[in-house]
Formats: sequence, C-alpha cells, structure tokens
Amino acid sequence: MNPASESVADAVLEEAVSEEMASASSRKPVLQWIAVAVLVYFLICAVGLIGSGFKTATGDEAKEMFSFATNPFAGLVVGTVATALIQSSSTVTSIIVGLVAGGLPVSVAVPMVMGANIGTSITNTIVSLGHVREKKEFARAFAAATVHDFFNLLSVVIFLPLEMMFGILERMGSALASLFVVENASMKGLNFVKASTAPIVDGAKHSVESLSAGLGGLILIVVGIVIIFFTIHYVGKLLKHLMVGRAKDIMHAAIGKGPLSGIASGTFVTILVQSSSTTTSLMVPLAGSGAFGLKQIYPFTLGANIGTCITALLAATAVDGNQAAALQIAFIHLTYNVLGVLVIYGIPFLRYTPVRAAEWLGATASENKLIALAYIVGVFFLIPGLCLGISSIL
Repeated sequence: MNPASESVADAVLEEAVSEEMASASSRKPVLQWIAVAVLVYFLICAVGLIGSGFKTATGDEAKEMFSFATNPFAGLVVGTVATALIQSSSTVTSIIVGLVAGGLPVSVAVPMVMGANIGTSITNTIVSLGHVREKKEFARAFAAATVHDFFNLLSVVIFLPLEMMFGILERMGSALASLFVVENASMKGLNFVKASTAPIVDGAKHSVESLSAGLGGLILIVVGIVIIFFTIHYVGKLLKHLMVGRAKDIMHAAIGKGPLSGIASGTFVTILVQSSSTTTSLMVPLAGSGAFGLKQIYPFTLGANIGTCITALLAATAVDGNQAAALQIAFIHLTYNVLGVLVIYGIPFLRYTPVRAAEWLGATASENKLIALAYIVGVFFLIPGLCLGISSIL
C-alpha cells in the first residue's frame, strides 16, 4: 500500500472509530433512560402489590389495624420517623399510596404524608455537617439546610389543625381525584398503565393464593416494599447520573432571578431527579461557600416540596384496589405542598419566618456544634417519640 493509500485508510479508520465511540456514548444514555422506564414500571407494580397485599391481609379490618394512628399526631410521627430513617419521602409516600389503595383510611394517611415532608429534610441537614470545620461556612450551610425544616414545620402547624377541624385537604384531594376516576363507568378499560401492570400484580396474587389470607397478603406487602426501595434507589442513582449536571445548570441559572423562577426551577429539578433531598442538598454547598444567600435559595427549596409529589401521583395511576382513594391521597400530598407555598410565601408576615429561624439556628450551632446534633436528634426522633408516647396515653 502506498503512503497516500495508507493515509486515506488511517483517516477512514479514525473516522470509523470515532463514529463507533460516538455511537457507544450516545447508546449509554439511551440504555440508562430505558432502565429508568423499566424501574418506574416496577415501582408502579410494587405499589399495586402493597395495595393488593394490604387488602388481602386485612379484609375489611384495615381501619382497626391502624387504629393507633387515628390520632393525627401519631400519624404525623409515623410519617416523620419512617422518612427520617430511610431518608426518602418518595418511598414513604409511595407505600402510603399503596396502603390507602388497600384500605387504609385517607384521614389516617393525611398526617403521615405531612410527617414525610418533615422527615425528608434530615438528609440535607446531615449534608450540612460536612462544613462543620469552618465556623462561618457551617453557619451558612446549616441555615440553608434547616430552612427546609422550618418551612415544613410551619406548614404542619398551619394545616394540621385546619385539616383536623375542617378536612380541607381531604375535600380538595377528593375533588381533584374525581376528575380522573369516574365511578360506574368504563374508564378502567382506558387505564393503560393499570392494564400493563396487571399481569405482574395478578400473577403475584395468584402465586400466594394457596397460603392463608394473612400470610399471603403479608408476603405481597413485603415484596412490594422491597421493590419500592430497590426501584427508587436505582431510579434516583440513574437520574442523578443523567440529570444532576443539568440540574445544577438550571439551578445556577434560576437562583437569584426572583421567587417565581426559583420555585418553578426547584419543582422542575426535583421532578427530573425524583428526589427533593437531592435538590435541597445541592444547595447546601453553594450556600456554605457563600455563593448564594439564604433568601436567594429559599424559593428553590419550596419548589422541591412541590416537585417531589410526582412519585406518589405516578404510583397512584395503576394501583389495584381503591384507585379513587389512592389518587385522593396523592393529590392531597400535592395540594398540601402547593398550599404551603402559597400561604407561607404569600403572606408577608410569614414569608421569611423560616429564613430568620434558620439563620438564628445556623449562627447558634456554629458557636456550639452540640446544638446541631441535639437539633437533629430532637426534631427528627426525640420529640416525635415523646409526642407518640403522650398521644398513646391520652
């Protein structure tokens, strides 16, 4: 082969290799997105399994089984501690949707959903401890993490009494769910998501038919919870890998551009990464370094509360059992978080109460690090435990 031919051959070879590398590179995200779709499919199947299992195990006695949680404070504590322990409100709310579909009364589940909002903010609070060596940096980071806590606590203080007195969230959730579920009509045939998950859910139910109702139902619940843990964990990992870089770009572009931009971007980024903990944790290092002030990142945090509702809504689309109730609790979750933003951020007196509280706590904790530890243990475990004990006595 002459030099000219070799040169042409090398060029062709390099072009072929680069095309192959580009093709492989482009295929990898495609495969990852396919994996995300498959995992979401199994997430929906898992919620259906929990609903079926709970219905099978309890028959018509679901309300009696959760009689300990009919006290709203007990439900609030259950939601808070469960989410703080597994650090995922998406997992807890998906399980709650499954339980409601299986017969858990919606009124019992509402405080649990509120508690899940409080429990999820422990993740970014723990992340902020990474800045503990630098006093000023830690004060800013801890304040950025706890502003989410104070907002969610204030939201519970406002809406839990209103819910107990008037049931406003239940009414609004029921009205929204009724738009998507038509009783005594042939809408079931149009639910393609439910139809697509039916083979797995029905197959699992058939496989435990030879067992007693209690044991069979319990097996379905446990399998469903394990699958939810697995799917949300790996969906989160895949989406973080695929989207966090873009999420950071969106966050950088939105922060400091006004409250509406911040809230909308926080919502959008959380939908992309399917985790409010990830969204709010992204802000902690930025606040700790002083790149952004607490008031600048605050609206972004509020948007994270709204964006995280997408998982429960998705889970409620294909449950086996009482789909109207499952959609109702999913819409209650969304309504509660949207109203929280509208009321707290909309009323000037309340708007910056979480910011002022977080700034004070950040400054105090930077002077005495044990206060930070006492805050985490107290808010997420000790006080909920005491409330649970007191409510069980009353």
